[in-house]
Amino acid sequence: MIEEHAVAAVARAFQIDGEFESAARYGSGHIHDTYSVRFHEGGRGGAHLILQHINTKIFKNPVAVMENIRRVTTHVRAKLDGLPDADQRVLQLVPTREGRVWHVDQEGQYWRAYRFIESARTFDEVRTERQAFEAAKAFGQFQRMLADLPGERLSESIPHFHDTPRRFADFESAVNADAAGRAKHVQEEIAFAMKRRSVAGALVEAGLPERVTHNDTKLNNVMLDEQTGEGICVIDLDTVMPGLAGYDFGDMVRTMTCPAAEDEQDLSQVEMRFSFFEAVLRGYLTGAADFLTAAERESLISGAKVIVFEQGIRFLSDHLAGDTYYKVSRSGQNLDRCRTQFKLLESIERQELEMIKLLRSIGC
Repeated sequence: MIEEHAVAAVARAFQIDGEFESAARYGSGHIHDTYSVRFHEGGRGGAHLILQHINTKIFKNPVAVMENIRRVTTHVRAKLDGLPDADQRVLQLVPTREGRVWHVDQEGQYWRAYRFIESARTFDEVRTERQAFEAAKAFGQFQRMLADLPGERLSESIPHFHDTPRRFADFESAVNADAAGRAKHVQEEIAFAMKRRSVAGALVEAGLPERVTHNDTKLNNVMLDEQTGEGICVIDLDTVMPGLAGYDFGDMVRTMTCPAAEDEQDLSQVEMRFSFFEAVLRGYLTGAADFLTAAERESLISGAKVIVFEQGIRFLSDHLAGDTYYKVSRSGQNLDRCRTQFKLLESIERQELEMIKLLRSIGC
């Protein structure tokens, strides 16, 4: 925990008028240290911002990440110009007093600041089809507005993040190495994955156009208006980088359609709820409008299978390696995580024809 006086010193490095008032931990994220910071300025109110200490163990090139975010938010803000609530609909970086969009403190730690978005909130769990629709619509709009982002290709904030064939090769290596001596206990899961080897290449081998994608399309990465429930602003932009449209759609299906926890041990609770899938699909296509090619639309169901499969083999690989990547709070947790993904994939496979039928029934 960083002391308040240290947070105050960092906050003063950004272009904020007034006097520091308070700082408090904010949100439920596990990657960065995030603070809600308030300044006051006499009788004129004050400023409210989100201050984040960037985790450079995960994002090893924070300058490239921040340059990606600067370009993306500037472009989206220009697209929204003229709307009365434009400043609510895109993250606004606060520059430092030196004019950069990141600050390096005396310990060499990286920080950034955003204007706080009022009258909107996030949810960690999908409770209704309406929430799923609104979040998916917001992510579809986000992709569409960035389809014509000018300039050079964005940096890969995490290289090979959704390179599923590479992930599968890593899984095979984990099986062969069997570093923790666990392979003999998970032969059923290994066989399940090996049988679906072809799923790994379903997107990357389809010749689809590269897009600017979010790559972490959970419900809690969209702010919903407190009054209307509308998805108004996509947040957590660290993983915005080049990718395929199906990556984002697939992760929405993975995280928004299943009612079970990611490490659920009662696999009877794990399923893809078709009504929630329909909400995600209709929301996403509404937001994306006509920027998707016909091939990209057809790839969306494959995207759901690929992303669920990819996450499953990542959990299984880490279990085989001895839980070296994902944090665990109990023995076998990564194996349980793997099993929920594989059970969800089976549920998708059973409903795939109906999913395709629904997709093709929705007009462009």
